[in-house]
Amino acid sequence: MQSRTNGLVAAPFTPFLPNGNLNLDQIPRLVDHYVTNELEGLFVCGSTGEGPSLTSAERMQVAEHFHDSAKGSLRLWIHIGHSSLAEAKILAQHAQSLGVDAISATLPTYYKIESESVLIDCLQEISSAAESTPFYYYHIPSLTGVVVDVVSLLESVQESIPNFAGIKFSSPALHDFQACVVAVDKKFDMLYGADEMFLPALSVGAQGFIGSTYNFMAPIYFQIRSAFESGDLVHARNLQNWVIEVVRLLLKYGLLPTQKSIMHRLGLDCGPVRLPLKSPSKQDLNNFHHALDSLDFFDRIT
Repeated sequence: MQSRTNGLVAAPFTPFLPNGNLNLDQIPRLVDHYVTNELEGLFVCGSTGEGPSLTSAERMQVAEHFHDSAKGSLRLWIHIGHSSLAEAKILAQHAQSLGVDAISATLPTYYKIESESVLIDCLQEISSAAESTPFYYYHIPSLTGVVVDVVSLLESVQESIPNFAGIKFSSPALHDFQACVVAVDKKFDMLYGADEMFLPALSVGAQGFIGSTYNFMAPIYFQIRSAFESGDLVHARNLQNWVIEVVRLLLKYGLLPTQKSIMHRLGLDCGPVRLPLKSPSKQDLNNFHHALDSLDFFDRIT
């Protein structure tokens, strides 16, 4: 049985300079922030980290800086998914050479994967490049369009991919997630990745979580988990309702740029987003922060 992740894993933002170049000097400050907020680990260069908008060379630089800054204080998952399997294998080899805790990958999406057998062939191709590093499939069908029976996948890969460790499950399909938690004698580490459904995920057995709002809202999620574990479901639901209000604001004004603006207000400058993402207007950003203030946002997260 794989050891289970038990805590919050933030998906960190990749910091950029105003001109769009990497701002690698900011990464040690980010890591200090995550350690202070008692996070278990980091999922680097995923969707929140704009990994698909980085070159492979840039992704290696970002991985190196997070690895060097964490210095064993945080577990590291490096996302190595790429539209080219050959590039994904190079990223996997690089991550393994760093000695990171795990790698994870989405699969190519331009040419659609339409069968489980092709999906497994792709997973084997990538994972074989880093056979001594635990490998997690990154399941996020809303972005990739890859729809798969995840329980069947777990049953199929246990022999064909020896280093397959689990799934980063970024989907609202909780019934599928619950089935995965107990599949194959609970062999695999299932990490839930929809922050707005944190409490429901707890109720079906989630122990490890990966998400973007853990960058700045970790104290709220710890309160939800504490209330859930003590049986105070009313308080847990009230806290989760507040989280949902915040997430709705993020989605309304632009998920990644608004979150980067929150980090900036906390004194951590992660810079702009890269195209094709676009920053909201100055007026929309002002409206967003006014709405946050009406929720006592910064008082509640600190």
